[in-house]
Amino acid sequence: MLRNIQLDRPLAVIDLETTGTDPKLDRIIEISALKLLPDDGHDHRTRRVNPGVPIPPEATAVHGISDDDVADCPAFRAIAPGLARFLDGCDLAGFNILNFDLRLLAAEFNRVGLVFPVAGRRIIDACRIFHQREPRDLTAAMKFYCGL
Repeated sequence: MLRNIQLDRPLAVIDLETTGTDPKLDRIIEISALKLLPDDGHDHRTRRVNPGVPIPPEATAVHGISDDDVADCPAFRAIAPGLARFLDGCDLAGFNILNFDLRLLAAEFNRVGLVFPVAGRRIIDACRIFHQREPRDLTAAMKFYCGL
């Protein structure tokens, strides 16, 4: 599966769908994690979660998940221990994982009385890599729009 990356421990690629973007207020409604193993194996899990709060229409417009879709799903509290075990010992990756996914994931674990340790893990944020290769600043804008 990986041709250009050699792993010395599992790498979990994480993506969240949520009720919004504020880790203090918003909740996870779906978590997907692809665990890539050093022996080229992998394990993929996607789980919907009942957030315990209404999903705003603006959020549903982004990810297509409604209150009805998660009405019979377990709460995060019910899946948290298994998710923590699944991610234990993994480095982490995702798009905008540093600014969003990890903050919301840690907040959800904290709300249920569990700690999600990030220290000691390597983090690969594809958004940061993209912005390093394709800067989004005034210099880049001048080059793109004015050729300067």
